[in-house]
Amino acid sequence: MEQRRTRRFTLRLPLAVTRSGAERVAQIGLTKNISSGGVLFTSEAEPEIGGAIEYVITLSGPSEQRVNLRCIGKIVRARKVPESDEAAFDVAATLERYEFVRLED
Repeated sequence: MEQRRTRRFTLRLPLAVTRSGAERVAQIGLTKNISSGGVLFTSEAEPEIGGAIEYVITLSGPSEQRVNLRCIGKIVRARKVPESDEAAFDVAATLERYEFVRLED
């Protein structure tokens, strides 16, 4: 049986990769699960394992006010999704630092 250090929550939230390594990028995806230590998400591009990443997860609640969670971490693994017609990947990244960013209406 697999044992994890932190509890994972299955959440499908919009995610945007804004930086991969030293390069600024604009890639979108969806989270699959989130924990206090990292995130598993979908991506159309294969990332560099071990590379730094900056990503933004959009959180929404009962009100119409949205909040972004800006995260910095490292790519720990990536796997091509076999049943996808597109070049889609499941990407696991750590969550080493984060900050909440309110979106102004």
